Amino acid sequence: MRKIRIFEHISLDGVIEHDGDYTYGAWTTPYRSPAGAAMLFEAYGPNFDLLLGRHTYDIFSSFWPNAGDFPMANAINAATKYIATHNPASLEWGPVQHLGEDVIEAIRDLKQTDGPDLIVVGSSTLTSVLLDQGLADEVVLITYPVLLGHGKRLLADSINARELVFVDSKATPTGLLVNTYRHVGPLKS
Repeated sequence: MRKIRIFEHISLDGVIEHDGDYTYGAWTTPYRSPAGAAMLFEAYGPNFDLLLGRHTYDIFSSFWPNAGDFPMANAINAATKYIATHNPASLEWGPVQHLGEDVIEAIRDLKQTDGPDLIVVGSSTLTSVLLDQGLADEVVLITYPVLLGHGKRLLADSINARELVFVDSKATPTGLLVNTYRHVGPLKS
């Protein structure tokens, strides 16, 4: 059985939006370092597949195939990409598989197969669904020491409250915290 592991780059106030047309652009860039990249690559594990929403797939497909020859790029490019999309005909960066019309059922079935962990990066709509449906096993928050005030948040407002258990924390030389939590289920009140 595969695990679903969610990785999110996040500000202290919960913003995950960066790059592109976002007000503060690439606010994560000043905090990147070789030590941080190595820590993140180690957290992904040596063998993984990707579970992505369409928007994140499009961003990744415009960057990673041209990123050069280094371990993270090679691993991401080699990973099978399972994509939640309404337009599967335009999926060109592979290996790639469309999840079909019933994304939740397809992910449930995929979790039951043998294979590497499924890593979710970005894909905030998919992240909310995975947590709400109890399909995520782990959440890894790469927390940056900034407060942004506005922008796209980690979770949709409609998600039901969830309980997580702390597993591990590591710090990078630039002040990033890589916090790992195990997903337990609905919040007990």
